[in-house]
Amino acid sequence: MPRSTPLAQARRVIAMEIDALSAMSARLGPEFERAVELILRCPRRVIVCGMGKSGHIGRKIAATMASTGTAAFFVHPGEAFHGDLGMILPEDVVLLISNSGETDELVRLLPFLQQQGNALVAMTGRADSAIGRAADVVLDIGVECEACSNNLAPTSSTTATLVMGDALAVTLSVLKGFRPEDFARFHPGGSLGRRLLTRVSDVMQRERLPFCAESASFREVVQAITRGRLGLVLVGTPAALAGIITDGDIRRAFERHANPMNLTAADIMSARPRTVDADTRLAEAESWMRELRIHALVALDARQQVCGVVQLLSQEPGWSAPAPAPLTVPDSALETSGP
Repeated sequence: MPRSTPLAQARRVIAMEIDALSAMSARLGPEFERAVELILRCPRRVIVCGMGKSGHIGRKIAATMASTGTAAFFVHPGEAFHGDLGMILPEDVVLLISNSGETDELVRLLPFLQQQGNALVAMTGRADSAIGRAADVVLDIGVECEACSNNLAPTSSTTATLVMGDALAVTLSVLKGFRPEDFARFHPGGSLGRRLLTRVSDVMQRERLPFCAESASFREVVQAITRGRLGLVLVGTPAALAGIITDGDIRRAFERHANPMNLTAADIMSARPRTVDADTRLAEAESWMRELRIHALVALDARQQVCGVVQLLSQEPGWSAPAPAPLTVPDSALETSGP
């Protein structure tokens, strides 16, 4: 038979793994709920153990649990017999991962764990295996066959294990009421954590905000925008904001009016400017600015008075907010007066 194309092979693998996940989902039942309850009642940590590919998946499961509110870490079963058994305390729940359920390094752990009284959750494809029989709860990760063309390399089975671990971690986080703020506390060094922890008040421009009166002349408006270096000027006062004028509004004034120098701030401004509470998370403010396709929001304090201006700090591929480029107006235009 002719060899299939690379794309056909890739689609075959993906389809087989999707089928394996669908079958696992259909089998999901009370055992999963028992595992969740067991971990929820655990006074300490979840210890994850696995060898080979199961060990790699186990490390990821432990990391996902730890970052979503369930204290967990990975213990290598081989290292366990050289001192790392001391990491496992009697109050810990131990999650043993083995597709066959007969992995020697895990089976050798069973006497110690049983003597210590640890609660055991097994992720295995064989409930009647040594590990399955010893466990308090068995989560069935069995697959009909591997996506490997020889049905040998762990493929569908490791995907099923990974997804079962994700289901467990996410379910636990939901039941614990885990919030974005909690996630950010565990990721303070990453950009995501900084964005989730950062408030508008932390980054907004609050000093020397450019203001002008509604009666301000065109020249005064341009001068205020230039001094403020934010690409905008606020019309009114902090306690009574009437509108906002951006450098884009100035450019449009030149396009639409033969004599823009006769205009006042009230003629140019956008009334009811977009505002945001200063205590709002920066991520929410940035999302709103992208949705509105604007580059700045006026920040209000608890008294609903202007206390700052926040600008779009990060941009997504494919779209950029109109950056507040320096406003350049011909000197001759500013010098002209009268009709």
